[in-house]
Amino acid sequence: MLPSNQKWFTEICKEAGYGVSWSIESHLAHEKTDFQTIDVYQTTHWGKMMVIDGFVMLTTRDNFLYHEMMSHPTLFSHPNPRRVLVIGGGDCGTLREVLRHSEVERCTQVEIDEQVTRLAEKHFPELCESNDDPRAELIFDDGLAHIRNTEPGSLDVIIVDSTDPIGPAEGLFGPEFVADCYRALADGGIFVQQSESPLLHQHLIAGIRDNMEKAGFSDIKTLGFPQPCYPSGWWSATQACKNGELKPADPARFQASAIKTRYYNPEVHRGALATTMP
Repeated sequence: MLPSNQKWFTEICKEAGYGVSWSIESHLAHEKTDFQTIDVYQTTHWGKMMVIDGFVMLTTRDNFLYHEMMSHPTLFSHPNPRRVLVIGGGDCGTLREVLRHSEVERCTQVEIDEQVTRLAEKHFPELCESNDDPRAELIFDDGLAHIRNTEPGSLDVIIVDSTDPIGPAEGLFGPEFVADCYRALADGGIFVQQSESPLLHQHLIAGIRDNMEKAGFSDIKTLGFPQPCYPSGWWSATQACKNGELKPADPARFQASAIKTRYYNPEVHRGALATTMP
């Protein structure tokens, strides 16, 4: 039993009349940047926890679910993902998972707020272990401007690992941005965007899929997966393929890759593709 004076951090999801709380041991960091407010806490049961503008971004205990599902379903769907762009992803966990794939020749991460990465390096060093990989390029800039200036057809995969569609991430959910991503991808390229909770945010997911369809993507799939630290405990990533088809991972390719995962595997991938959104 927790002591009566135990401190708690609570995230409120007003639109769903819902909240979730963590018991806190200590407050490790507080940074107010030009873009947002970032806090890091030590929890009693979930390891360290990063919070941005009052919303939980990740915990030590369950971040592997999100990072694996934002990266591996897309990279194993693409036949040869050599050139990858991550927009957002400042904690660098998605970058780490991308670089587990030996086919990747370059992964550029464009994060608008450098302090997210610096705090991750200090408090979540396990997520940043690939930051010095020679294939990694870390850019601290506006992702919207970066994709507008990207050479057409120059990328195989674009991963949008963003915060909720408010503040600096709001533009990443707009139709103009999705159209710019379509232009930057080569034929057969795959675009994937974190798309919130299938239980609480169906309207947002519908809008994301509509933007992708209007941009010209030929195949669109929304994959659901568990994510206990996010509202409802159920999260999603929405994929779109340019002039191609989204397919589950080939088990032989997955085995040959020798990539060690904690949640993702070809069976999970196939099941996520089969999930019907509410």
